Amino acid sequence: MSATREERDRAALLRERINHHNYRYYVLDDPEIPDVEYDRLLRELQRLEQLHPELKSADSPTRRVGGEPLEVFAEVLHRVPMLSLENAFSEQEMSAFDKRVRERLEASGEVIYAAEPKLDGLAINLRYEAGVLVQAATRGDGTRGEDVTHNVRTIPSVPLRLLGGGWPPLLEVRGEIFMPRAGFEALNERARARGEKGFANPRNAAAGSLRQLDPRVAARRPLAFYCYGFGEISDGPLAESHSGGIRRLAGWGLPVSPELECVEGVEGCNRYYAAIGARRDALDYDIDGVVFKVDRLEQQQALGFVSRAPRWAIARKFPAQEEMTRLRRIEIQVGRTGALTPVARLEPVNVAGVTVTNATLHNEDEIRRKDIREGDTVIVRRAGDVIPQVVRVVPERRPAAAVPFVMPNHCPECGAEVIGDADQAAVRCSGGLFCPAQRKEAIRHFAARRAMDIEGLGEKLIEQLVERGLVTTPADLFGLDTVTLAGLERMGGKSAENLVRALEASKTTTLARFLFALGIREVGEATARALANHYGDLERLRQADVEDLQGVPDVGPVVAEHVVTFFRQAHNLEVLGQLLAAGIRWETPVGGVAARPLAGHTVVLTGTLSRPRGEFKERLQSLGAKVTGSVSRKTDFVVAGSEAGAKLATAGRLGVEVLDEEGLERLLQRFEQE
Repeated sequence: MSATREERDRAALLRERINHHNYRYYVLDDPEIPDVEYDRLLRELQRLEQLHPELKSADSPTRRVGGEPLEVFAEVLHRVPMLSLENAFSEQEMSAFDKRVRERLEASGEVIYAAEPKLDGLAINLRYEAGVLVQAATRGDGTRGEDVTHNVRTIPSVPLRLLGGGWPPLLEVRGEIFMPRAGFEALNERARARGEKGFANPRNAAAGSLRQLDPRVAARRPLAFYCYGFGEISDGPLAESHSGGIRRLAGWGLPVSPELECVEGVEGCNRYYAAIGARRDALDYDIDGVVFKVDRLEQQQALGFVSRAPRWAIARKFPAQEEMTRLRRIEIQVGRTGALTPVARLEPVNVAGVTVTNATLHNEDEIRRKDIREGDTVIVRRAGDVIPQVVRVVPERRPAAAVPFVMPNHCPECGAEVIGDADQAAVRCSGGLFCPAQRKEAIRHFAARRAMDIEGLGEKLIEQLVERGLVTTPADLFGLDTVTLAGLERMGGKSAENLVRALEASKTTTLARFLFALGIREVGEATARALANHYGDLERLRQADVEDLQGVPDVGPVVAEHVVTFFRQAHNLEVLGQLLAAGIRWETPVGGVAARPLAGHTVVLTGTLSRPRGEFKERLQSLGAKVTGSVSRKTDFVVAGSEAGAKLATAGRLGVEVLDEEGLERLLQRFEQE
């Protein structure tokens, strides 16, 4: 059955509305309706077209999902050739270009140039007839390209029908198909998850997407489009200037670069080039330079062409961001948190204007995925301030003796065992605060308020102590004297005396604080407290095996393995002995943890108290109580300060005992004095 007049009108209206909303969303980034409403309109149009196939049109938004695969690309003849541009690589070459332009134009003043970033994508020619996209073709050799209409239709930012009116009957628009960086990363992440090889860079990803015979593949790729020029136009130029013509394209719904500007003379070109270069890495897409075009069309016509390039345009390229060099060796760096990171030591190569000798290799999984080996010829990429990285290997240049890389199983800094996570690619040194590479951060952690609470031992002072060789392990802290400390920068006699007193005071602590201070991997405050409560003394904990440790509340197999590994290291035990010999001590309750007066009791603190809640929490835990954040029937009592809210109400509903701060203080003092 043929569609009724009402159905034909409705389909036309739906196409118009959906195309409008595509423009608002993909070009202006300013949607007018929520996604659910857009989906409703699209589904309605799809139903109408399924019922009445004759309603399908060339500009239907339903075509963006991709049609049937092609067997081969058809050839397209460009009626107006797609020319290449001359390149400039320096201010001198830009000045020479500007001089040639002014001399040929016999211009007495500065020439106005249209300037915009040179996108690193794939050039495309879009042909619109009566405002409808009828053909999209690649540049090819400039005279003949390939028909990729089936794929370009799937790109959301390419209008299938121009907006508004006033466009010429025939309009060819030139521009660049590219893949935004965020989309590129997501595409490669999905490929890696499927065990497939990702694309080397966004340009390759865009080009590969457009050359798919199956448009359904292209439809799943995050492609975008900016237009920058013109091909054949039936009614002549759109405006008197290049920038004016681009503005008209934008008015018809075609996306144009938001960076397009008109600049005056070569100095204006240089300033624009520098400004875009400074912002290059903040853009959401790759660019490899800036294109400058004489803006007035009559001046372009007067200048004409030479060979296969216009005399009125030039591309000033940025220094290359990718170069080829040889990977001499792979070294392991140990970070302040113990993570082992492989680093490529390279034969020096100039990348983006900077001499690069090192590049990150991330982790062993990444090396294995890219099959990087010592002696390989590699492609190195550097973007702005980002650390250079090895993008890929050039396999045909691999030496015969090159062997796969294997991560060491002992730390190159301290010799401790290297441990990994089942769910992470990183591996770490198990040496903790006794590893030289981790020393500063480890000592800062050891001295922190919630650990050993050494007042006055700040980050800058720790740096001085470590860099001067005065402290190599936490045990060395307790051998410092006032004379040595007073000789450091920003440390006088009084400050030195205060720090020595603070060190002495810190020796009286709790087992939980001491365990937390040691920096055992995955052992935070709560886990340290659970271990201290369960074992009661250090020696029992040291003798525990993985199975025994998993009997501690909240301790799983991963944490248990980290604890056992820590106490297995000889140098860890050596420094532990030195710390205890220095006088670090804590009280061990008679009869063990179970004998503590609040053992087995669960307490919740809520509302505003007169002192930091952490103080009360620590006192409760020292008496064996478990302090949690939510009220349940297992809660023994709730401590409610001022402005207590939902937790107090829950306690009342469940019949849980409630204490005010005064009542808590009486309870604590009674047990603490026993």
